[in-house]
Amino acid sequence: MALEHAILVSLLEQPGSGYELARRFERSIGYFWTATHQQIYRVLKRMENDGWVAARDVPQRGRPDKREYLVANLGRAALSSWLHDPIEPESVRHDLAVKIRGAAFDDPAGLIHEVERHRQVHQDRLAHYLAGETRDFGAPQAPDPDSPQAPDPGSPGAPDAERELQHVVLRGGIAYERMMIAWLDDVLATLARFGPARADQARPDADR
Repeated sequence: MALEHAILVSLLEQPGSGYELARRFERSIGYFWTATHQQIYRVLKRMENDGWVAARDVPQRGRPDKREYLVANLGRAALSSWLHDPIEPESVRHDLAVKIRGAAFDDPAGLIHEVERHRQVHQDRLAHYLAGETRDFGAPQAPDPDSPQAPDPGSPGAPDAERELQHVVLRGGIAYERMMIAWLDDVLATLARFGPARADQARPDADR
């Protein structure tokens, strides 16, 4: 995925200024596609030059007009083309996992503090996700067992694709953070079984 596609999705969900777009990357989109403010502004300008997005001036009371971006037809076509292209499953690069294996040649228990720090980051992110889920989606709604069929697409009870797909991505983030916390708990339990290793055991002697 290119940054352009993440920007297109965000602007289709809600048009906004460059600043507002950058803030969205900090709060939500950035958890699965990170970008700096400078990168966003630079790519947004290029997308405007290429006709993928259009800008309009929005009056603001007591403040200068806001330059708001929205997706143009060329941008919609580019996103549609990308959505229909296959993508390869992502390969994982996990520095901490390599450190954990490498700890066998040093002091395994010495890695506990670092693993605890990572666990806290994932715990904080999980709390953030759960708070966002409650705020934006409320309690999960159980299906009505007496309903004979799914509602018609035009009816008030019909699924909202944008809302439901946002929620399923968020649920993926929640599941991932829970998985990471469970794994890090396993790592901590494993590391705790090792006391500080003696230097002659932990580090190979170059003279031998």
